[in-house]
Amino acid sequence: MLVLTRRAGEGIIIGDDVKVTILESQDGKIRIGIEAPRDRKIYRQEVYDRICRENREASQWDAEKRDILEAVLLKKEAGN
Repeated sequence: MLVLTRRAGEGIIIGDDVKVTILESQDGKIRIGIEAPRDRKIYRQEVYDRICRENREASQWDAEKRDILEAVLLKKEAGN
């Protein structure tokens, strides 16, 4: 882990296309600005962690659950 000390108005560059700027520090909170290409995905850590957890849970479906869901969907389609 790289640890840096920055003041308001200072920043860092990540790669060739991401710039992180410290906007202000007040009451123990730091506001940052991130400049990056629109196709770069940028998440708050807690959001990213939730996405990863939900993806893991979704990938752990067993065949029995999949078969039950498929049967329910087929029955619903047959009723239309």
